[in-house]
Amino acid sequence: MTRSASNVLSPKKLLHTKWTAVSPQNKEKHFLVTRVIEPVPPGSPVVSVEIEAVHSKRVQLIGWRELTDATRWRRGWV
Repeated sequence: MTRSASNVLSPKKLLHTKWTAVSPQNKEKHFLVTRVIEPVPPGSPVVSVEIEAVHSKRVQLIGWRELTDATRWRRGWV
């Protein structure tokens, strides 16, 4: 599967983006990226983001590249 340039994710542009879990658990289907975890030392690549479930407000930390896995995540609220 090829990606177009508009489909490429950048960790700098993930804040406040919406995501849908392909296989919801605990009625948690829709998520928002609420924080991009700044790396230590500054200037290093971003590795993690914090996502919040819209339904339960539960927060979890994930590697931002997990959002590129189409078997787990869809961009937007589907």
